[in-house]
Amino acid sequence: MWPALFTFTNGLAIVAWLALLLLPRIALVRSAIMFAGVALLCLIYTVCFALVVSGSVDPVVTAGAGAVKSGFGSIPEVRAIFASDGGVVIGWTHYLAFDLFTGLWIAADADNKGYGRLIQVPFLAATFIAGPIGLFFWLLVRERRARAVARAAGAR
Repeated sequence: MWPALFTFTNGLAIVAWLALLLLPRIALVRSAIMFAGVALLCLIYTVCFALVVSGSVDPVVTAGAGAVKSGFGSIPEVRAIFASDGGVVIGWTHYLAFDLFTGLWIAADADNKGYGRLIQVPFLAATFIAGPIGLFFWLLVRERRARAVARAAGAR
């Protein structure tokens, strides 16, 4: 089950990213990326998270003397979550959903500020590969134009 779900979520994310990069950003395409991409990944994450955390499937407790229960309060507890295939898939799906949402926001923000697609590609690629890095550099680049747009709007 987990390998198939991992493959599905990766494929879904790649198709959504390709649509974001290559298709016209008309309302239908943006909605498809948001709902068939981001929302579906969030739904998969939510269901799998509930199943794994409740212990219904793939319980995540590391075996051995002094077994560590999974949780978020310490490094060993977080490590225990990722010690199972279910934990890896839900963690990866989490990254896929948030990185895609962030990429969608960057693209919309760049479009609104008049940045062309070629300028956007490095930021979107960095977000796809290493989420926060792409977002960080986009925030740095957008700041100057955001201030200029705000000043122009205030002058009217």
